[in-house]
Amino acid sequence: MRLKQVKIRNFRCYKDEIAINLDDITALIGRNDAGKSTVMEALDLFLNDGLPDKHDASKGGNAQDLAITCIFDELPETLVLDQKAYTTLQDEYLLNADGFLEVYKIFNGALDKPKLTNQGVVSFFPTNNELNNLICQNNQDLKSIVERLGIGDDVEDKKVNAQLRAAIRNHAGELNLQSGTISLMEGNGPSIWKGIQAILPAFALFKSDRASTDQDAEAQDPLKTAIKEAIKEKEAELNQLSEYVEKEVSKIADLTLSKLKEMDPTLANTLKPTFAKPNWSTVFKASITGDEDIPINKRGSGVRRLILLNFFRAKAEKLLREKKKSSVIMAVEEPETSQHPRNQRLLLAALSEISVYDQVIITTHTPMLARSMPAQSLRYIYSEDNGDRKIVEGGNDETNKLIADSLGVLPDHSVKLFIGVEGKHDIPFLKNMSKVFINAGEDALDLEKMVSVRANPPNRKQTGLIS
Repeated sequence: MRLKQVKIRNFRCYKDEIAINLDDITALIGRNDAGKSTVMEALDLFLNDGLPDKHDASKGGNAQDLAITCIFDELPETLVLDQKAYTTLQDEYLLNADGFLEVYKIFNGALDKPKLTNQGVVSFFPTNNELNNLICQNNQDLKSIVERLGIGDDVEDKKVNAQLRAAIRNHAGELNLQSGTISLMEGNGPSIWKGIQAILPAFALFKSDRASTDQDAEAQDPLKTAIKEAIKEKEAELNQLSEYVEKEVSKIADLTLSKLKEMDPTLANTLKPTFAKPNWSTVFKASITGDEDIPINKRGSGVRRLILLNFFRAKAEKLLREKKKSSVIMAVEEPETSQHPRNQRLLLAALSEISVYDQVIITTHTPMLARSMPAQSLRYIYSEDNGDRKIVEGGNDETNKLIADSLGVLPDHSVKLFIGVEGKHDIPFLKNMSKVFINAGEDALDLEKMVSVRANPPNRKQTGLIS
């Protein structure tokens, strides 16, 4: 499955609903506090079953209607919904009018502890007679409808809800399809939602402001997993060791009791040690060290973050295996943070490679990363004068210019020469020298026509960009 679009409403800076289209790899670009991280955290909240906190509702919006919607394409051919029998999203009329899976969650963010108030699908579903909200009927209700319609012989196994629903739809004739929302909160709805959840992509978020020590949870998790797996392989031997220890300690306890009885038989009749089952995974402590046994938290910030980024990649792969998901969405905030330009390029190459199989979403302020990505993968988020958030897609001159202005660079590769000078008088000097060479018959650039001057703050060098 692939996340095609996310919609956010009344969540933090997004009071009015905003829709963001996503590609195999997508870069969110914008100034600080534009709303890039909010998009990432909305997806994390949605796909990892989180809850907003009391400050997440948009100021001035409807706090009781804090909504996140995800639209998916590249859907599985079959799935298991409320029972073990396979069915399809198409047959169950769980797709929207465009044929995509559109799922939503709505929270009441006005509470001190916000809670989920509704979740379901936006679909193009039948409404004729018995068909309205058929998906939320339990097995007994479905069998009652089948018996009333006299179509029991059309159902091979009445224990299978999918077969019962199919028989009822086939009997209905005209379906009267219409678009709308189907809440999956009541009746058989939660079972259907659980079946849908099972096919959604796993989501892993690496934040830009995270800690970066060898005891950081993100770094520890893969190591703890490795410890558990190693212990499991030797579990039988460890149990033998535990039994040996218990046996030897019991011998000492029995001998102590016999000696005690020699001194005073009334003190005790038994002296039996009680053993707690050992938790072997807590016995072994792992820490990350590099060359010359230097802990990671004593290395440079760039090295620490680079190591953790790769632990993050390992954890995402582990998440894929554990949850038996068909795909992963890997979200990385500002992968360039604290990284040398060479490492920035390597990171982008690694993320681009991942995007062949799984989706990647990044936020960035770095011109090099933005220019290395397809223009169509760029999303520019900005705030209008009235505070409304807008998002535009890259790939056209107008958006490219907005991105260029935000990052401080041109969006294309037409720049041939960059010159930094000490003061404003140096610019006329270079232009005049250009004319002198041209008038002397030399093949020189006409800087008067080509230069684009950027005036910098006082006491700073001025720059010229030549196309």
